[in-house]
Amino acid sequence: MGQGAGLLRLHPVTSAGTVLRFALLTALVLVAIAASLLHGSSGIGLREALAALAGGGDELSRSIVLEVRLPRTLAAVGVGSVLALAGVLLQALFRNPLADPYVLGVSGGAAVGALAALIAGAGAVATRSGAFAGAMATIAIVAVTGRGGGVTRLLLTGVVVASACGAGVAVLLALADSGQLRGMVFWLAGDLGWSEDPWTSTFAALAALVLALAFARPLNVLAAGERRAQAVGLDATIARWAIFLAAAALTSTAVITAGTVGFVGLVTPHAVRLAFRTGDHRIVAPAAALLGGGFVTAADYVARTIAAPRQLPVGAILALIGAPLFLVLLRSTVNAPRAPR
Repeated sequence: MGQGAGLLRLHPVTSAGTVLRFALLTALVLVAIAASLLHGSSGIGLREALAALAGGGDELSRSIVLEVRLPRTLAAVGVGSVLALAGVLLQALFRNPLADPYVLGVSGGAAVGALAALIAGAGAVATRSGAFAGAMATIAIVAVTGRGGGVTRLLLTGVVVASACGAGVAVLLALADSGQLRGMVFWLAGDLGWSEDPWTSTFAALAALVLALAFARPLNVLAAGERRAQAVGLDATIARWAIFLAAAALTSTAVITAGTVGFVGLVTPHAVRLAFRTGDHRIVAPAAALLGGGFVTAADYVARTIAAPRQLPVGAILALIGAPLFLVLLRSTVNAPRAPR
């Protein structure tokens, strides 16, 4: 399943097959976005929703579509894209197909900060600030402790810090009263209801996509191994730290916006490599961003509608979908593609 196992035929970026796959993927993402914007549990019909998006219709329809559905959809697209790109970066960094955005312990640190703020009675803004502080503290601990030991030490440090944060989360849940537990559990399970400001994750996704495309060649070289990096004159140390910091920043952005949303960064890079039959990051990065955004948007739509008027945490829906999907991908990627040499 690893990136180094088996080499499937690599398609040029502009080949007809690649363009067709991108077109189909874009169409699927647009369908998910349209469903999220135009349908929900409020009873607003398709015509009213379209009118509201155009700035017309009654005040209630405009309020629901423009102030609830639109920000939540944008946040879903942004969070999914950010996590998918972080997964692409980390799998290239560690040369490990099981690496995902939460392997660095960023989500655990954010969870500790957010839950501590919730226990203190903080509102949404203060809770996000607590999550940000926790994420930044975790990044600093992992960076300082893992410095000088290569990617293996960095990975092990992240795993240990994540375990410690998990223990901290358990303690905070035990200290919380019953009135606080529901909000805390929803945050831990991933909840886009916190996404009052979706633009942060949206802009982060766009910036990350530009950077991923700009550094596609270094990513390909790093995924091919240390000797390849030396052969082409790439400073592997600088490249690794740049990738680590970028992935950590992307993950913290997603966690602050939506809580702990799992499986996106793990599953989407594998699905893209399998669908496009390539490990070239010029293709994998933008395709994973598209798929990740559509994946989270579709899962959030299901979370909002399947048990309406109740809403389920989107992270739980993603886990229910992502776990069996990953098992299918696991069987399908015995001869997984790797980055071009």
